[in-house]
Amino acid sequence: MTKFELKRPLFIFDLETTGTDSATDRIVEICVLRIDSDGGREMRTRRINPERPIPPDATAVHGIRDEDVSDQPTFRQVAKGLLDFLGDGDLAGFNVLRFDLPLLEREFRDCGLDLGMDRRDVVDAMTIFHRKNPRDLSAAVRHYLDREHENAHAAAADVEATADILEAQLERHTDLPHSVAELDAWIRPARRDRIDASGKLVWRDGVAVLSFGKHQGKSLQDLVEQQADYLRWIIDADFPDDAKALVARALDGEFPCR
Repeated sequence: MTKFELKRPLFIFDLETTGTDSATDRIVEICVLRIDSDGGREMRTRRINPERPIPPDATAVHGIRDEDVSDQPTFRQVAKGLLDFLGDGDLAGFNVLRFDLPLLEREFRDCGLDLGMDRRDVVDAMTIFHRKNPRDLSAAVRHYLDREHENAHAAAADVEATADILEAQLERHTDLPHSVAELDAWIRPARRDRIDASGKLVWRDGVAVLSFGKHQGKSLQDLVEQQADYLRWIIDADFPDDAKALVARALDGEFPCR
């Protein structure tokens, strides 16, 4: 038996992807665990050919390389079967509301299919974890400084507490770097070849190229000459402002210089 009170199957799923942008990245592996009301379980795992190179920083996270998925089916080839497997069940996972679910929905839409979230319930274990284990400044004071945070939300008290926490973190976590630049790189890991903050444009052999979409790997200069309409679409679409500004300048003949 299961501790869940289920009126229909619950599908717990996880995705491994080409990156962290749910609007543009692709699935390279999906695992789904079906739990029935009688406690029965069935797990399915499938690697997916994302039809694009897997960036090294993504491989560093999940260990999946281009050669591991080159002979695997595309998402379009497995989408209908996956949707049939999910049936009318509910969904669950860890951090699925912020990332996995929006990406999965988009992958289905790209195939002309609807995941039907208006009729499914979702349980996100990360939300439960955060609500039951607060991660605010007061909780950090208790965790790292073993005291209560007096005058919480008074600016001066919050600043002093943060300074004490940072010192305690450096002392407790001996693997952390101590320089500000190295800490920034640890907190905000970024590909060294990024041009904009989100990595929509990257350096390749000293030339600015797109890192996503059907024109992935093409230089801005070639796109201006051959696919200017696609660049205008980027400017009008939901992309980060810094990436759109770089594209707009390229259309005006001003290209990034490393």
